[in-house]
Amino acid sequence: MGLRPEHYVEFISVPQRVDWVEILSDNYLVPGGKPLFYLDKIRRDYPVAMHGVAMNLGSMDRLDRDYIESIKTLAQRVEPAIISDHICWTGFAGKRLHDLLPLPYTEEAVQHVSARIQQAQDMLGRRLVIENVSSYMEANTPMQEWEFVSAIAQAADCDLLVDINNIYVSSLNHGFDPLVYLQALPKQRVRQLHLAGHSHNGALCIDTHDHPVCDAVWHLYQHAVQLFGPVPVMIERDDNIPPLAELIQELEYARQICNGVVQRSSIAAA
Repeated sequence: MGLRPEHYVEFISVPQRVDWVEILSDNYLVPGGKPLFYLDKIRRDYPVAMHGVAMNLGSMDRLDRDYIESIKTLAQRVEPAIISDHICWTGFAGKRLHDLLPLPYTEEAVQHVSARIQQAQDMLGRRLVIENVSSYMEANTPMQEWEFVSAIAQAADCDLLVDINNIYVSSLNHGFDPLVYLQALPKQRVRQLHLAGHSHNGALCIDTHDHPVCDAVWHLYQHAVQLFGPVPVMIERDDNIPPLAELIQELEYARQICNGVVQRSSIAAA
């Protein structure tokens, strides 16, 4: 479950049927304050994954070593199972744009991003997990997105956080088969999955994280479990945040799908 401030009190008051929580790392980098106070309490009962949005791995700016050191300091505090960020750029010339902006799918970009991931991994002292982003326009490039993501993971020797909703959103915007995308990924590198909702804005599908997971994304998640096995999965909600119980219902549905796939695979293998 993505840990959000609206649910802090419930997490520390009553045990929840949640196996682990994912925090937005950038909200916990300031010393002290309410977020760290609750995080310390919640971390006693739930494993944590750290998910960042500002490593700026695709930018031409120099890698922000101070930022990565702050991520490392937070990791020493919460001992996360995973530290993740995105295959994108988020700023240029020292200015942060507060958006996850896509890259051209070229060999040059593969080498640039993978070298920066390796630098970040060296600083963190651990393997980084990188996430695919949604996109809303296409460039004429020699690679498909799934080839680009796979090539970066191989060149950087990092792992993947596969956002099922982002794949679905981009497939609607660009007209590709999302199953082809999933099937092309190196399954041995897939460490985590994200599920979320989205919105439609005219001709575009937008990754807004403000709706429940839709049936098509659940269907794609089922295929992901068939391909990658019972990989840790979480529900993301960043706007129109409902009561925690409603999100846990979605999480239970994810468990049902995963358990069903695993059981059918076990029967088929017997």
